[in-house]
Amino acid sequence: MLTAFDEQMRRHPVPGPGVLIEVEERVTRTVGSDGSWSAVVWSDLTAADADEMIAAEVARSAGSLEWKLYPHDQPADLAERLKAAGLHPEPVETLMVAEIVDIDLPVAEPAGVRVVGVDDSSGVETMLGLHDAVFGPGSVYPSVVEAVRTALELRPRPIEAVVAWAGEVAVSAGRVEFHEGTDFASLWGGGTLPAWRGRGVFRALVGHRAVLARDRGFRYLQLDAMPASRPILERMGFHPLVETTPWMYDRGAR
Repeated sequence: MLTAFDEQMRRHPVPGPGVLIEVEERVTRTVGSDGSWSAVVWSDLTAADADEMIAAEVARSAGSLEWKLYPHDQPADLAERLKAAGLHPEPVETLMVAEIVDIDLPVAEPAGVRVVGVDDSSGVETMLGLHDAVFGPGSVYPSVVEAVRTALELRPRPIEAVVAWAGEVAVSAGRVEFHEGTDFASLWGGGTLPAWRGRGVFRALVGHRAVLARDRGFRYLQLDAMPASRPILERMGFHPLVETTPWMYDRGAR
């Protein structure tokens, strides 16, 4: 799983709405089409050239820069070099992957909750508002929101957003991205309002998106999990592969 992930999702990822891919000899980066962010998702550096390459990425970034660090990335002291260049670590996440055939689908929705797909701009605004409420304002890049809107008009959709509703109240939201030409679909978001946590809403949201990925023929479902969601995902059949740390450089904060 990790070998496939490194090759398909890090070294040679596929572009999608709002995301450009730049594959170079030593670095692969994803770039927001609006220029507000970029991310180094794969690198092959040495102790002799790491500092120079990090400085070049910082210099070329117009907005927020994320360097996604995995424990098998080289050189071994890459984290210290990122820190010295002015990047700071975000909370550690766990790369988790499941073979979709191993997930018991469909997943039942909690009583009084329905999970539905987003099919219009109003639904996109609902998703964005929920993410702002759960993760904080500005937690979703504008280019990501625009990508979800753009995907509404495409067939097949490269991104599907979903919202969990309790009556007329949106209580959780997330999206699944389909990386055509790879074995992977990826999960993003999944934030749930505090009053609705522990009721199975997150599990239902994952299950709904897993069905969408299964029906599109994908083999693996992948996400970066925070500690609170990891036990739920493990019970569903996801495997923790490695921990990963987002290192951030925000030019606007300096």
